[in-house]
Amino acid sequence: MKKVLISGASGLVGSRLVELLLRKGYVVNTLGRTSRKNSRTSTNSFEWNIEDWEVDTKAFEGVSAVIHLAGAGVADKRWSDERKVEIIESRVKSAKLIFDFLKKNQHEVKTFISAGAVGYYGDCKAEIVNEKRKAGEGFLAEVCKQWEQSAKQISKLGIREVRCRIGVVLAKNGGALTELTRTIPLGMASYFAKNNLYYPWIHIDDVCGIMIHALENGAVSGAYNTTSPEPLLMKDLMKEILAAKGSKAILVPAPPLAIKLAMGEMSEMLLSSQRCSANKIIETGFRFKFADINSALKNIYKNEPIKNI
Repeated sequence: MKKVLISGASGLVGSRLVELLLRKGYVVNTLGRTSRKNSRTSTNSFEWNIEDWEVDTKAFEGVSAVIHLAGAGVADKRWSDERKVEIIESRVKSAKLIFDFLKKNQHEVKTFISAGAVGYYGDCKAEIVNEKRKAGEGFLAEVCKQWEQSAKQISKLGIREVRCRIGVVLAKNGGALTELTRTIPLGMASYFAKNNLYYPWIHIDDVCGIMIHALENGAVSGAYNTTSPEPLLMKDLMKEILAAKGSKAILVPAPPLAIKLAMGEMSEMLLSSQRCSANKIIETGFRFKFADINSALKNIYKNEPIKNI
């Protein structure tokens, strides 16, 4: 019996990952702020309280791998000083709580997979970015740096550790496409008129596919860009979205200065460029289901059958 424990399973990626793991015959435990049996997905739900440093020990029984996705939403609220602390601590403390439990208790965990983000690199303009690049500057880079440092501690316990630096996730219900297409019904779509603004997009099924690949392949360890092989300039991404939707909306440039004035420091989420390379994960034998933007958007917008991972 293959059993995994997933934190943050109620999110966009987590819910899809649970679905795909169950389809492959895994038993899935989930860890969250509330514990209840989910009859729809047949998962076993357990509770933790990060502030009080408590976790239901039964969540780890028979578990061979932990997939750690939990963390406060970076884009959910304005970045006040208090919110910044919450964003960092929700990731760092939760990873440390798992580390603390595994260090002090008997368990069968052999693999730890952690979500991260390409925000680790900061704004890289047109540079092709691989996993050897050092952390960049800015709040998001600092979040990702501390996030990864807390995850890397797990390796001290002799557990194989994998960090997925996730790009701009494309999915039908939620994620980046919801925001990017918000104004299309009004006959207008926009892109940020900034030179060399690359978006390292990835279809949600390839995010989950990389995590499952890491779960099932013992040679996979360390950091991996979890992005498609073909990052696009934001303007080109928007053109592809309009074409896939068959929309006649007008594509207009939005000045970056206006975004900075409106969003302040949070604008770095939208204006940072990461032209990420996917070569490292491909070299481990992973094959993308949606390597090009046309196939990804066609799947999302035209409901083509999903291939098994």
